[in-house]
Amino acid sequence: MKPNQYPGRSMMQGLKLDLFSDEGIEAIDRATMDVLANYGVQVSDKEAIEIFEQAGCEVNYETKMVKIPTGIVRKALATAPKKFYLYGREDHRTVEQEHRGRVHYICFGTGIQMCDYLGEGKFKTRDSTGKDLADAAKICDWADGISYFALAVSAREWAGVGAEDVHELLISLENTTKHFHHIDPVAENVEYYRDIVEAYYGGDKKLAREKPIMSMLVCPTSPLELSHNAAQVIIKGARYGIPVNVLSMAMAGGSSSVHLAGTLVTHSAEILSGIVLSQLACPGASVWYGSSTTTFDLKRGTAPVGSPELGVISAAVAKLGQFYGLPVYVAGT
Repeated sequence: MKPNQYPGRSMMQGLKLDLFSDEGIEAIDRATMDVLANYGVQVSDKEAIEIFEQAGCEVNYETKMVKIPTGIVRKALATAPKKFYLYGREDHRTVEQEHRGRVHYICFGTGIQMCDYLGEGKFKTRDSTGKDLADAAKICDWADGISYFALAVSAREWAGVGAEDVHELLISLENTTKHFHHIDPVAENVEYYRDIVEAYYGGDKKLAREKPIMSMLVCPTSPLELSHNAAQVIIKGARYGIPVNVLSMAMAGGSSSVHLAGTLVTHSAEILSGIVLSQLACPGASVWYGSSTTTFDLKRGTAPVGSPELGVISAAVAKLGQFYGLPVYVAGT
């Protein structure tokens, strides 16, 4: 591979996808740094604001806006690891997440309903349950093409009556030997997640931190906000050794610019603000540069995740993540 050439700029059976020139990707980066340094992001969590302020960021406690200088962003990118491991309950299930590394495939949710086949073309729709989640975990455990398991459906019987997210974690870990990626974490319950991982290792806190069998996904709120839940999940994940996927779900034409290049700028600013927070909380914390960003269907008021724009945006995000030297996680169509 030639210097400054990214894996995304490669030939595959005569098909070439080259979304950016080097000048183009640098322009996106400059615009992103301008947004972070001069406009900032809203941080709706007091502890996170204090962490940013102590690091030298300009903060406004009244508006909760945080301006992040470019130097602080670059330093965070330097401490974020280019490679880390997602440990399974069995050693051969462990997979690596690496900058410019191997591509892995996983399931993605979270669904809240199931469709039961009744025969003769008839179906019945109902709320998903813990058993449905367990069945999905078992199927993904069997499927060789799936590298690790992400929360597929919700255990809706626990909604409003118990810690639904904690039960979903337990059900998933019980029914797959692969690594579990929790995509609906609740900040106030992250300590329970940590305790469950430590219990798996017989109370060995050091081993649980070094070889976490679960990770978390958290979304900034577009445009340009780190909510209390997002900020606390990022902080706690960094401190407890739980990898965190900072993933934006911006909608071009809805919660971000109708122009895809503009959406990439705000998207990247959201992700980088979360990555900076993770590295300020604990330098070297494992993080992804993530995306499920798509376009907004102005006619139907929906976010079509099967649209051509999502594929284009995901390819662009992959290039940006490679530019920043981070493991990348993007939605597929």
